Amino acid sequence: MADEAYPPYSYKQDGKMTGIYTDVLSVIFAKMTDFNIKIEGIPWKRGLKSMEAGDGFALYPPYKREDRPYMDYTAPILAEESAAYCDEKILSKARPKWPEDYYNLRIGNNSGFAVGGAVFDRAVQDGLIKLSEAKGNAKNLLKLINGRIDCYINDALSIEWELNQLKQKGKYKGSGIVRGATISGEFGYLGFTKKADKYTYLEKFKEQYHKYLDEMKTNGEIDKIIKKYTQ
Repeated sequence: MADEAYPPYSYKQDGKMTGIYTDVLSVIFAKMTDFNIKIEGIPWKRGLKSMEAGDGFALYPPYKREDRPYMDYTAPILAEESAAYCDEKILSKARPKWPEDYYNLRIGNNSGFAVGGAVFDRAVQDGLIKLSEAKGNAKNLLKLINGRIDCYINDALSIEWELNQLKQKGKYKGSGIVRGATISGEFGYLGFTKKADKYTYLEKFKEQYHKYLDEMKTNGEIDKIIKKYTQ
């Protein structure tokens, strides 16, 4: 199972699953000829419930969380980073420290997303940062492009992917927005069920999966896939 709405990592396009994680796993699964593997895109919350109930075999791409004891996290596929992207004028001076270097700025964020961290949240409450929320990457980035906010915070590759989409649509000239401070990092996994009694082939599957994942990390194939979505 896969998150069907998490571009550029995992999402449906024209009814088919695509994205960075999907491409990586598709390469791996094609080599695992002992298994008949099907990737099914579903809403994320439904995927988690299926794994918790023991109905799902594997799900991507969860982060490692203590409140999900029903999933086994093994080797991470790749690291995801949240970052601030700003008008290049804002970053004409170095701003490496998050969030202190971004006080007195207008920061965009997706509605309902908790990206900035606890210190950032307190700075917003204290009036040191002005928070401006909108629904989705595209709306926030258009606000940034049009000078209505100074920076936008979210997953870095998601921002890069959306900027590329806006460029193709003629809504972004391809310059003027640059990456600032890194906010945080997470690892994305293929999370496996812990019900080995139900899936007797689980350990054999994981052994082959890890072998081919390690090969992709070593030979640079994963980096090539990432570049395909961001350049």
